[in-house]
Amino acid sequence: MQPNVNVVSLVSIGRHPQSGRSRRAEQDGRAVELGLSLVGEALTVVHVGEDQDPVLRQYAGMGLPSMTVLSQGKECDALPVLTSFLKAQLPSVVLTGVRSESGESSGMLPYLLAEALGWPLVPRVAEILHIKDGQAEVLLALPRGQRRSVRVTLPFIASVDNAAQEARQTAFGPGLRATLHVETVDSVVDDAAIQWEMSAAKPRPKRLKVVKAKTAADRMKAATAKPVGGGGKIMKNETPAEKAQAILDLLLEEKVVR
Repeated sequence: MQPNVNVVSLVSIGRHPQSGRSRRAEQDGRAVELGLSLVGEALTVVHVGEDQDPVLRQYAGMGLPSMTVLSQGKECDALPVLTSFLKAQLPSVVLTGVRSESGESSGMLPYLLAEALGWPLVPRVAEILHIKDGQAEVLLALPRGQRRSVRVTLPFIASVDNAAQEARQTAFGPGLRATLHVETVDSVVDDAAIQWEMSAAKPRPKRLKVVKAKTAADRMKAATAKPVGGGGKIMKNETPAEKAQAILDLLLEEKVVR
């Protein structure tokens, strides 16, 4: 536990990748778990959106006595509301997920919030080791399970990675008993969000070459080795139309385009 540290965790409404049902967002749940490990029930959890959404009780069921809801419609921009709230609260640490699971889901909110507040942003945090003398030692999640320890001056914003501690199970009863402090705020309508159209994600194009190398030496060998002739064809005297047709045939064969 870190006494005398004001920690705020921002949460959103998640979306299950298979069923599409609303749920507690995976990364936001890990952010709340990290906040609870730092300050316990003194953690401030904030949601910007509709105050009647039952998913909020899933966050409260993690052991929160209360939550703060800045009530506004789905078509409104959360950035100016959060900026004003955090300027008034002056927390030491703000925890968010890397990106939301619904809506635009661009992952830009932590960056825009850090720019608006003039605070440093620490991306993809796995753990906050300790906070002392106005500085925090933070463990970053790197590819292939690696970690890097960095120091950052308070206050700062941290986006919590999937490598962080998994969120605890939510309890139904405590979630219902938790108090939701609803605040009506001056909202700014996001004109672009009104024009959004939700559609099913398309499968990604198939890569032409996948190197299944386990070591750095194998990857270097695969990258520098001379390709062995197979079904390749050198086209020199053909017309541009014939060359373009050959490229299109290859892309169709490899299912890069359909």
